[in-house]
This record gives sequence, structure tokens and C-alpha cells, in this order.
Amino acid sequence: MAKDTIYASDGGSVEPFEFNDDVASVFPDMLRRSIPGYAESIQAVGSLASRYVVPDSRCYDLGCSLGAASLAMLRNVKVEGCRIIAVDNAPAMTRRCREALEPETIDTSTELSVLDADIQDVEIARASMVVMNYTLQFIPVRERASLIEGIATGMLDGGVFILSEKIVDEDPEIDNGLVALHHEFKRRNAYSDLEISQKRAALENVLVPETIAAHTARLRNAGYRHIGVWLQYFNFVSMIAIR
Repeated sequence: MAKDTIYASDGGSVEPFEFNDDVASVFPDMLRRSIPGYAESIQAVGSLASRYVVPDSRCYDLGCSLGAASLAMLRNVKVEGCRIIAVDNAPAMTRRCREALEPETIDTSTELSVLDADIQDVEIARASMVVMNYTLQFIPVRERASLIEGIATGMLDGGVFILSEKIVDEDPEIDNGLVALHHEFKRRNAYSDLEISQKRAALENVLVPETIAAHTARLRNAGYRHIGVWLQYFNFVSMIAIR
């Protein structure tokens, strides 16, 4: 696993974050050292796939990056006629995603495809499971409701939607504390203060977090009947919504 050193040197001005070849080459290490609870959220995707995916339905991994959630679904789908569709608009990610996932499809009847596309242009249909792991936060806020509504419209009754996001707390004091704990988490994972500062600057106005209440209201307005947080680790949450 290549080590993430993208922000280890002070190069002056920091460019906005993007999912390019440099990021793709170190992405597994970046996730492991940056997102508390990430491994647990992927494990849960697999568990939920074995429980909620129904025969002759589709599963979507929207903003698939290197395909960790797709792989978790692929390894845990236990029904026939299921198709997994992984989508990302970053060629650097989808190229590596295909390389990682294609060998995994040899011994399974589950069809898997990786699409180079904007998730906002993908029509969701007959979905029993949809995953958006740390993806919505990169979509402009004004466009998020229509995206979530489109996903809900294309889901089967009883289908499950997994939404993982970085969040802000409604209480500024609590939010400051969560940010401090997250930075300490990064330090324990060998990121320097310079790396933490430069990464934060690169993500400013690129990654726009919201409150749990905002996510819950949007999901409810889209028609999901059951909504809850099943995992929170500092200022990162994973929510489950059932159609």
C-alpha cells in the first residue's frame, strides 16, 4: 500500500482537492489514516447486502472510487440475478477500480460493471441497495435534494440506502471538539500538522459537510420510511435509510 505524502511538503499555495492520479495511487492509505470508522462502514455494507439485496435487482455504488463498497456487496450478495453498478467520474479511480474488481467476478454469477459517469446523470432503477460513501459531500448543496430524490424513486420498496458523510455539529462548541479529535486521530496515524493544515485548505469549498438533521430531513422528504445513524466516529457518520 503506497503511503500518502501528497501534502507532506510546503509548496506554497494549495490547489483544490481533486481525485487525480496522485490521489488514486495512495487512496487506500489516505482513507485508512483519515477517516475514523471507515473499515467498519465497509464491513457493514457487506452485512447489509446479505440482508437486503433481493433477486433480480440492482445495487449501486455511487462515487465508487476504488470499489471497496462494490467489493463488499459482491462478496456478500447471496441471491441470483443481481447486478452491481459502480459509478465514478474520476478516470484515475475507475481505472484502478476495474483492475481491482475484475478478478473478483470470476467465481460469482453476480454481474458487476464500472461506469465512467457523473452520478447525477445515472438513472437508478430496480435498486435494492444503494451506497454513497463520502460522496454527497462533494455535490453542490443546492443539487443534493434532487439527487437523493432520484435515488429514492429508483429503489424498490424495502430497499436500503447507505449514506456515509463527514458532518458538522449544530453546536459550535461540540463541532470544534469533534474537529480537534479528528485532527488528533490523524496525528496518531502519522500525519504532520503541515499535512493536516494543507489537506484542510485543499478541501475547503470542495467538501461541504452538513448536519445530521439536514441529511435526515432530506432523506425523509425523498420518501424513505426509516432513517437512522448506525455509526458515528467523531465528525464522520454512516446513516441507513429504508425505502
